[in-house]
Amino acid sequence: QVQLVESGGGLVQAGGSLRLSCAASGRTFSSYAMGWFRQAPGKEREFVAAINWSGGNTNYADPVKGRFTTSRDNAKNTVYLQMNSLKPEDTAVYYCAAVYYKGTSLGLLDHFASYDNWGQGTQVTVSS
Repeated sequence: QVQLVESGGGLVQAGGSLRLSCAASGRTFSSYAMGWFRQAPGKEREFVAAINWSGGNTNYADPVKGRFTTSRDNAKNTVYLQMNSLKPEDTAVYYCAAVYYKGTSLGLLDHFASYDNWGQGTQVTVSS
């Protein structure tokens, strides 16, 4: 088990950028694949991005490809989500998630049910 704490959310104008951070507790962070999800009011939680344990493999949802980048620093027990060219439709609560997994494939990690550790979320609001 890991405890996850997100930070970096806020209010930004369309076209702007934000970087979210997710700090994890525990000494086995490098054994976890990490995911980012978001949930807008009245909508289901949706996949944003995933990164494998080493950071060598990433996957993105189509709406954010080319604009968002996820990375991790295992020495700091932290995963990041760099969000550029933000749009009003990116407005949501953003969650990071973790699952113990040292494989390379991210094929199943685009679904929230694949994760068993969640942060509390951080609000991102993009104004038009």
